[in-house]
Amino acid sequence: MLRLLSWLFGLGAFFGLIAIGGVAYFIWVLTQDLPDYTVLRDYQPPVTTRVHAADGTLLAEFARERRLFQPIETIPPHVIEAFLSAEDKDFYSHFGIDVGGVIRAARDNVEQIVGGGGGPLVGASTITQQVAKNFLLTSDQTWERKIKEALLALRIENTFSKDKILELYLNEIYLGFNSYGVAAAALNYFDKALYELTYAEAAYLAALPKGPANYHPFRRPQAAIERRNWVLDRMAENGYITLAEADEYKAQNLDVVPRIGGSQLYSAEYFTEEVRRELAAIYGEDQLYGGGLSVRTTLDPQMQEYARRALMDGLIAFDQARGFHGVVATIELGEDWGRALAEVDPLSDVPEWSLAVVLEMENNLAHIGLRPDIDVDGRVSDVRVEGQVPGSTVNWVREPLSALLSVGDVVYVEPVEGEEGVYTLRQTPEVQGGIVAMDPRTGRVLALVGGFSFDESEFNRATQAMRQPGSSFKPFVYAAALDNGYTPASVVLDAPLEVVNEDGSVWRPENYAQQFYGPQTLRRGIERSRNVMTVRLAKDLGMPLVVEYARMFGVSDDLPPYLSSALGAGETTVLRMTAAYATIANGGRKITPTLIDRVQDRYGETIYVHDQRVCGGCEATEWVGQSEPLVVDNREQVLDPMTAYQITSMLEGVVQRGTGTAVRSVGVPIAGKTGTTNDYKDAWFVGFTPELAVGVYVGYDIPRSMGRSSTGGELAAPIFADFMSAALEGRPATPFAVPPGMHREWIDPSSGVEIVAGGGGIQEAFKPGTGPNLVTSVIGVNSDAFTNIQSGDVGQNLDLGRGGLF
Repeated sequence: MLRLLSWLFGLGAFFGLIAIGGVAYFIWVLTQDLPDYTVLRDYQPPVTTRVHAADGTLLAEFARERRLFQPIETIPPHVIEAFLSAEDKDFYSHFGIDVGGVIRAARDNVEQIVGGGGGPLVGASTITQQVAKNFLLTSDQTWERKIKEALLALRIENTFSKDKILELYLNEIYLGFNSYGVAAAALNYFDKALYELTYAEAAYLAALPKGPANYHPFRRPQAAIERRNWVLDRMAENGYITLAEADEYKAQNLDVVPRIGGSQLYSAEYFTEEVRRELAAIYGEDQLYGGGLSVRTTLDPQMQEYARRALMDGLIAFDQARGFHGVVATIELGEDWGRALAEVDPLSDVPEWSLAVVLEMENNLAHIGLRPDIDVDGRVSDVRVEGQVPGSTVNWVREPLSALLSVGDVVYVEPVEGEEGVYTLRQTPEVQGGIVAMDPRTGRVLALVGGFSFDESEFNRATQAMRQPGSSFKPFVYAAALDNGYTPASVVLDAPLEVVNEDGSVWRPENYAQQFYGPQTLRRGIERSRNVMTVRLAKDLGMPLVVEYARMFGVSDDLPPYLSSALGAGETTVLRMTAAYATIANGGRKITPTLIDRVQDRYGETIYVHDQRVCGGCEATEWVGQSEPLVVDNREQVLDPMTAYQITSMLEGVVQRGTGTAVRSVGVPIAGKTGTTNDYKDAWFVGFTPELAVGVYVGYDIPRSMGRSSTGGELAAPIFADFMSAALEGRPATPFAVPPGMHREWIDPSSGVEIVAGGGGIQEAFKPGTGPNLVTSVIGVNSDAFTNIQSGDVGQNLDLGRGGLF
């Protein structure tokens, strides 16, 4: 018997050793295929890129996985305690595998299987094991993956500190709402920084790793609260909080306030998208959406609001003058009009307006129901709000409302101030436009709006729309003239001119009023926007020179060398035109317009800065008696400062006496120029003060005539004036500085001849060695194209033919 027992024991030992050897071999095979866990040492998780306005206001966040990396030293203790209590209370005492937890999980799983219970089996993964799985393995539910996970956990524990492992975990874990890591989750769930979280909020976040969808705050609020309370109980059990504190926190609501994505400032969507495109072009999509860049832009939020309001008001006024052009949609009211109306999406970036459905019509009174609120989870509110639109509040339509609206029509409405439940009718304008405001000294774009609504159309009319600038291009022709021997008092003939094209066709440029005015000074020519004078001037200078000036100013890189280009027939953008005028405003220094001041990488190192001026002494860490830093402006001087002032003075005349008088209401020194293209398809006004350059464009996306009254002075200039009035309110009026060496003389604005001060004359600025005319010398009188002018006709208005606008 003893021999039999010995034999059985030996046989058992033999097979036991074989089994152990087999398991050891299996584990050895698995270790040969383990991922390189040392990569965790240099792991750089994808981190959200954040874009800020100039004052620090958050504009947007860009990420495929919304994550903000938070060093373990900066994660509040109560957040760490909540996650340890929920996930791995013995984290700081085990060696990577919780043996007791494995035994308990195995026992529970056996009991569940024997008892015929359903549901998933219980796991016992430590935080270290979760790091191994999340970073290095798949989520496959196999024994092979679990063994690899345990092996990697042991190696990770032997290589990294507990704090490093916990840091990796808390920054990588997925917590729902596209949130990766605790810092992003705090923002996305509660719109708070980590240090602002309460114990109840931290406990709710710690409840999410087991399955964010199972504890969704809106779809499954009761389960979410129960799981949070379970975490609070574990925190009390582990001694992190008292039982009384746990009861206090458990009585609180979830109070989840999801953070919206995209632009955080509703008026800045066009600006933000332009910044996104620039960042993607410079750094690539991966760096943009995962590089954790910190971007400081040039945007002034207050000016952005002013720009949006000015452009919106101008577009709405133009559109309403053309009457009502249709409803947003038509729906069946059914038993619940609110749910039907909720299916129609409003413009998210026009919060002043609401969608409403017509419930009943009474001749000139519409009874309406407003679109109900919809929560972040898509649930439609049961509250129904009704109101009315009296015809008296819609003074921009002539017909009674019953002729325009029917029951079931969906329209935009806006509350009438001071009248409860009373609204006025609104409609999205068909015409579009763009506005740019820029610091002329630096090129920093302070405000940019590319259309009425980004939600309706993402096409940016300020940066992407290539349109003809019309007469707003003329200052660059005149700048070329002033740099090449002309003065503001030089006289050019405004009379019929024929240009024979290469194909033999004849072009006859004409003025807006379809008449000619004889000899005119350059000042009067630009103030009254004389087309024929400008063409004659460009012909005298030569178009290659005009093309070069357009390139130097950044208006166009390849302006067609045709005389019609002198009248703004080439195409450009609002941003380019504004930057070109800013160059005049700052005395002729070439600027590069920018929407971005500075970019920092995820470590806070500056990797881009717009200002490239040289600053001697700016790197000093302390003052030890040295002189103050000296900033050297190394930008290209593309225009003589004296010429820049002469153009500025002439453009001031446009505002005071010429086509831009709508801007005089601002009440400060402003220089600017209107622009209107052929058949009134585009309307422009571009102008500046010493501190601010602004460009405005209005037109249809598919070019068509806006009507004869739609000139730059009638349509774009009022938008410019509205913006400037708001942007400059409270600021002292600043005159334009005259460069040293220039002298001022009184001249006759018609002939350019020197006169006694006053008497209807204009004080003109001249460069050294130049001055007023002694006698009237008319450029173009001897031209073959000029006919029927005698010497006695100088200064008289001549009506030598009819024509159209260019």
